[in-house]
Amino acid sequence: MFRLLKASEIDVRIAMVKESGVSLLLYKDARCDMNILDETVGEMNWIRSHTRENANCIVSIWDKDKGVWVSKEDTGTESFTEKEKGLASDSFKRACFNWGIGRELYTAPFIWINKDKCTINVSEYQGKKKYTCSDSFYVSQIFYDSERNIEKLAINNTKTRKNVFVYPSK
Repeated sequence: MFRLLKASEIDVRIAMVKESGVSLLLYKDARCDMNILDETVGEMNWIRSHTRENANCIVSIWDKDKGVWVSKEDTGTESFTEKEKGLASDSFKRACFNWGIGRELYTAPFIWINKDKCTINVSEYQGKKKYTCSDSFYVSQIFYDSERNIEKLAINNTKTRKNVFVYPSK
């Protein structure tokens, strides 16, 4: 079984921006998955391979007791910036979720940051208002219960270093 993610391994991104605030999502990157695989099973005991032009990734782990490679596979989606690299990275991260790496992120609560705790910018395009937020955020604390669910979570604004979200709320 893979260990739970540390606060420093969890990234935060803005999912939606409204006039009243932003919603955030928690995620892990491919480097995190590689580090945890190396740490848990050893650098020489896992393999990453891609099929269907990087759309699918297979992560295989050597089971020394059975003497076989055990594989789990998943598919990904392209990113907006680097299409092919993003596709390969996403399919790898999803395959690692299948192994249980970072699966606890699926238990995250809905994360809403009110506009008084972040900077909401407004512009107009073709008569419609568009809201953006240039702030970034990070997980400052995270705790899990015995069933690997997120029990406590604190998120800070990177610019102000102030706490902007606490779960459960006080």
